[in-house]
Amino acid sequence: MKLIDEIDKKYKISIKEKDSNSINTLRLIRSNIKDKQISLRGKQEMLSDGDVLSLLQNMVKQRKDSIEAFEKANRQDLIDKEKAEINIIEIFLPKQKNQDETQNIIENIIRENNFSTIKDMGKLMNIIKADYAGVIDMGVAGKIAKNNLGK
Repeated sequence: MKLIDEIDKKYKISIKEKDSNSINTLRLIRSNIKDKQISLRGKQEMLSDGDVLSLLQNMVKQRKDSIEAFEKANRQDLIDKEKAEINIIEIFLPKQKNQDETQNIIENIIRENNFSTIKDMGKLMNIIKADYAGVIDMGVAGKIAKNNLGK
């Protein structure tokens, strides 16, 4: 089942269960997907699961950024709302690799491709994006890659 179909199915279930938090978050996800489809019209037929994963990851990142701002403003009510939305969005994301797993993956890619300098960073990140989209936090991967290539 395609990711978009899973989101639509979960949305319909939420409506039947009258779960307003899920309904609102899933409606927002569906809206973002629609916007993305409209912006890609003519360039490609439909969004791939990778496109949807990327969109969902951006939504989670936006909410984490908002949480940081709300913590500074001491707005626990808004922090709780953002965290609830993150939990709903993450239902559709694959389980993220932890920092140690990410470190091992990056070290293996560097070794297998004989990357040695920071100039290889772009090639390394492209491999990570292609092979581990949605599974590895690219921000964490970038920091680990810099540390390993900067040696």
